[in-house]
Amino acid sequence: MPTHSETRRLPYTAQQMYDLVADVDKYPQFLPWCAAARIRSVTPQPDGSEVMAADLVISFKVFRERFGSRVVLWPDAKKIDTEYLDGPFRYMKSNWAFADAGDGGCDVSFFVDFEFKNAILQGIIGVVFNEAMQRIVRAFERRAAELYG
Repeated sequence: MPTHSETRRLPYTAQQMYDLVADVDKYPQFLPWCAAARIRSVTPQPDGSEVMAADLVISFKVFRERFGSRVVLWPDAKKIDTEYLDGPFRYMKSNWAFADAGDGGCDVSFFVDFEFKNAILQGIIGVVFNEAMQRIVRAFERRAAELYG
């Protein structure tokens, strides 16, 4: 099903970008189609990671769907892994990785793979999938510029 993967060099530190992406409850302020966010829980793990249970409400045209995710935050490695828990997807997973670059900026790598249960919604998203993913990545870039620029 649809996947998207890209790496971008940004003029911010890996820590700044990690903090921005890990701040899930702020997503409705800047992400397209994100109507609401709620953090259900954050549980520190013995390995230094934190497991967050979060709900997002996605609103696109006539569709409005809530879905739950298990977000694993790896603060030392500056990585974020997301797994789908419940909602309109058949499956969904995404990964973020942040690495400082020699020029003072950082490389941000993003990967997402998902499939909706609803064939109509899957068809609509399929047509605009790459553009939608680029809009989401650009929204994170704009948010970084607002916060750190």
